[in-house]
Amino acid sequence: MTKPSESEGSEMVGSVGDRIVLESEKVGLAERQGEILEVIPHEIRPEYRVRWDDGRETSIRPHAGSHRIEAPAPVKTKRK
Repeated sequence: MTKPSESEGSEMVGSVGDRIVLESEKVGLAERQGEILEVIPHEIRPEYRVRWDDGRETSIRPHAGSHRIEAPAPVKTKRK
């Protein structure tokens, strides 16, 4: 995750490997979660190429307040 610049407002910008959680647009539907594969900068807000947890990949430009960025889950290592 990167902190926003003055021109970007207060919204956090995701980085490759971060998790994105997209809130549902309709009541009763579950949120979507996935991994950010690519960040495509745009003048107003970034576009993300995302691999969703169901295996599909899409590009999205979420509006402020419709999503949150989370740090990637730590990798579990096997103990010997």
